[in-house]
Amino acid sequence: MNRILTAIAAEKDVGRKVKYFVRGDMGVSYGQFTSLKARNGLRVNGAPVHANHPLRPGDAVTVVLEDGPGGKSVVPEEGPAPIVYADDDLILIDKPAPLATQCSPKQPAGTLENRLAFLYRDRPGFVFRPLNRLDRGTSGLMAAAMNAHAAQRLQRQLHTDDFVREYLAVVEGRMSGEGVIDAPIRKADAATVRRIVDFDGGKPALTHYRVVQTGEARSLVRLRLETGRTHQIRVHLAHLGHPIAGDFLYGREDPRLPGRFALHSTYIHLRHPVTGEIVERTSPLPEVIQNLLGDGLNLNGHPTIWVHHE
Repeated sequence: MNRILTAIAAEKDVGRKVKYFVRGDMGVSYGQFTSLKARNGLRVNGAPVHANHPLRPGDAVTVVLEDGPGGKSVVPEEGPAPIVYADDDLILIDKPAPLATQCSPKQPAGTLENRLAFLYRDRPGFVFRPLNRLDRGTSGLMAAAMNAHAAQRLQRQLHTDDFVREYLAVVEGRMSGEGVIDAPIRKADAATVRRIVDFDGGKPALTHYRVVQTGEARSLVRLRLETGRTHQIRVHLAHLGHPIAGDFLYGREDPRLPGRFALHSTYIHLRHPVTGEIVERTSPLPEVIQNLLGDGLNLNGHPTIWVHHE
């Protein structure tokens, strides 16, 4: 599905070539701009123009961005896919667990991607473009782009202060304080999905943590990712000796958490890829995780969000 963007030239843009306005102010990538020129998709005040066309204040610059081919075929499946924010460029989803994020040759069905394909079945050429992915056993907020232009704009935000992800986890043991876990991560071996900390051969991984409350046998911890390694929070907490409750890969299963563990993406903050406005949402701990907080733990008084600009 094509995306049409329009912006108005200001006094400062007098005499500026339209190509610099589109690439700079409108954030269109080099590849997309090249395609625009080939398709006469670049217009000023409704008329096609060349890339070096000089602007005047008040000119309406319009670009028609092609979204490209749909790629793999995804079977639409009806099922819960709670959307907490949606427009033509961005969606935020509160993913249930256990539920895989994307389908694959080994799992072509039963994923969030299949459910979104059903939800957006009337949108021509819908493609699921997740910005951040959650493990099957992790619930909570994640973001996805609705077109190729938004996707490349959002990708630039990853690992910057514009894109903040925070999680709540119930972990085993009495944990206290706050800090940063700086422990490189690599895949354990080619035959498994398991990751390990390796200070010699791992890739850099940073996780900020703050203990919210501590009970007799478990603790409630708030975490913020600075990098996005596979299983990063799970590996880092297990490395500290406090695996996430129910984590069957890095700790031990809990029958109260069938198919999942006590990790929830509770807060997301990002800059809209087109308008530049801040978009943020929160998601409370699911009841199944709250039920683990019986060891003197509760949610009363814990901060809604991290003071992430401290």
